[in-house]
Amino acid sequence: MTAPVPAPALRMGTPAGRGTLLAAVLASGMVFLDSTVVNVALPKLGQDLGANVADLQWTVNGYLLMLAAFVLLGGALGDRFGRRRVFLIGVVWFTAASVLCGLALGTGWLIAARFLQGAGGALLTPGSLSVLQASFHPDDRGRAIGAWAGLSGVSTALGPFIGGWLIDALSWRWIFFLNLPIAVLVLLAALRWVPESRDENASRTEGPGRTRRRFDVAGALLGALALAGVTYALIDAPARGFDSAAVVVAALVGVLAAVAFVLLERRRADTAMLPTGLFSSRLFSVLNIFTVVVYAALGGFTFFFAVYLQNVVQWSAFRTGIALLPMTVLLLIGSARAGALSARIGPRLPLAVGPVVAAAGLLLLRGVGPGASYWRDVLPGVLLFGLGLTLVVAPLTASVLAAVEDRFSGVASGFNNAASRAGGLLAVAALPLLVGLTGAGYEQKAELTHAFRGAMVWCAGLLLTGAVLALVLVHRPPRSAPPSQPCHSLPAATPPKK
Repeated sequence: MTAPVPAPALRMGTPAGRGTLLAAVLASGMVFLDSTVVNVALPKLGQDLGANVADLQWTVNGYLLMLAAFVLLGGALGDRFGRRRVFLIGVVWFTAASVLCGLALGTGWLIAARFLQGAGGALLTPGSLSVLQASFHPDDRGRAIGAWAGLSGVSTALGPFIGGWLIDALSWRWIFFLNLPIAVLVLLAALRWVPESRDENASRTEGPGRTRRRFDVAGALLGALALAGVTYALIDAPARGFDSAAVVVAALVGVLAAVAFVLLERRRADTAMLPTGLFSSRLFSVLNIFTVVVYAALGGFTFFFAVYLQNVVQWSAFRTGIALLPMTVLLLIGSARAGALSARIGPRLPLAVGPVVAAAGLLLLRGVGPGASYWRDVLPGVLLFGLGLTLVVAPLTASVLAAVEDRFSGVASGFNNAASRAGGLLAVAALPLLVGLTGAGYEQKAELTHAFRGAMVWCAGLLLTGAVLALVLVHRPPRSAPPSQPCHSLPAATPPKK
């Protein structure tokens, strides 16, 4: 059978190029939006659905769990069956799950829909970028990816602003319904302009000079089971007790699944979702531990801060949504400069100094209380936190990619993306337990204030741990890192990585 003729490479100035870029930007914007806006809505949806703290944790973590566990598999499916096809399936899946979220009549319904939404995002997230990488002419590829990153950053910044307004003016449900008209535009643009592409080496057909490649579905499922078991144990322990059978079994299943995942990936050297040879690079291993620690602090902070501002400081959802806008602005205008600085002096100093600056911002925000002034009490801490993250994001991404061979850049970036989401997921699961926030405590001002201040200390401690890791163990990569965009779909401006 004759091989299909590849479509001509797209150019930026053509209608097809602009349409493909539009589809990728809007699609990734939906995923980024739902990573940032949901935390702003937590107090309102919690009140409306009668949610307890565990329900709020699962509302955030159901989404993060599926993204962290299956984003690598989603990228592999696109390579095998067609990037455009899997991208379109991801858009439809994500949108249908968003509608289910908006229609939720109870917390169980909402949490289940968030799990489905995260699964759709795992198909959509790698597809939005891989479509650009595969479709554009090499001379225009850098410009297309740069435009994708910049415009996606703008959508991340505007999301909390628009979402906060929707929550106050209409309902929290509209932050999910908003995805429907966006998805229609994505589908129309993708069907009209996005060319199909796939990795022909991913074919199942075996023959001379061709090896059979399998999907590491077992690896993906074991990874999901490991994260789910540990997360369930952490979230349910306050209500059931650490010695309850459900908590003990969940923790044991999570640990055993993690061990089985590592053993399986080592045995399946050629077909593994995560080639364990990557970890022969000490720098790659250290940077991913650093990623988990720093993004755990970010996820914990954003989970608590939105609820605290609304339930204790008595700010509206709209005001809460725009409170952290300066952080996004700093990330948008400063990440390129931080990346250039890292290229000149190496990543160690930015990765050590950035978390310290961010930790100082969290300790300042710890003092925010009822009647707080935004300009005097909130803005200084937000600026420090944003400046610290700005020093971290681009150097971290470039260093992760430079720590492995070029042929592993995709899986290295994907794993670092998953590591960032896993860090946020574990923080949202563990921090309420560590600071004693349970049941309906998030609605009680005194209890929430105590928990918030304790959580800020824990998050600052995580950041300082990351700074020590960078200072002691991070060194300049052995080769120059290629210019790249952050691996993380950063929850840049508001409560919750490609």
